[in-house]
Amino acid sequence: MEKQAINKLPGKMLQSKIHPNLIEVGCDEAGRGCLAGPVVAAAVILPNDFHHPWLNDSKQVGKSHRNALRDVIEKEALFWAVGVCSHEEIDQINILNASILAMHRAIKKLGTIPEFIAVDGNRFKPYPNIPHQTEVKGDGRFLHIAAASILAKTHRDEIMERLHQEFPHYGWNQNAGYPTLAHRNAIRTHGITPHHRKSFRLLPEQLRLF
Repeated sequence: MEKQAINKLPGKMLQSKIHPNLIEVGCDEAGRGCLAGPVVAAAVILPNDFHHPWLNDSKQVGKSHRNALRDVIEKEALFWAVGVCSHEEIDQINILNASILAMHRAIKKLGTIPEFIAVDGNRFKPYPNIPHQTEVKGDGRFLHIAAASILAKTHRDEIMERLHQEFPHYGWNQNAGYPTLAHRNAIRTHGITPHHRKSFRLLPEQLRLF
């Protein structure tokens, strides 16, 4: 599985950022489509000359490479931060708003105020006093967004691996809370946990779970 992901790494060079002369932060999230756990976002400001041959959208990079890239990014980024929105908040404000809130939290935690925000996807709410631009598939086109996708994914995986120790039946150390067949079968057998998102359709037939 991991080898297949690594083999998908493209040979093309990703762009550094949208505006080369601005202090620009890249933002991305992980966990929007999961049935359990938080949504996690990252914000990353890279040096203008940063490059790494493995860096790409986290979904295209194998786990060992992602973890190695996390170490490189956290060491070499000018600034980076991670923001989290809990499953309770997701149920209260919906997953889109929670994803954007997690990004805002990550930006707020940066050790500097960026001049521009580059966001993966096509939806974002303005951050106070900082212009932004959304970029569909930006994590496969811009280095700072790709770096944010790596940090968001690895930090969220770490959270789900810890939760797996408490609730091992659901395989969160493998599926990270995504709606795999094994995860949904575990819900059928064992019911839901306090970490499942009650506003989501946890099973196709949506049994009376709570």
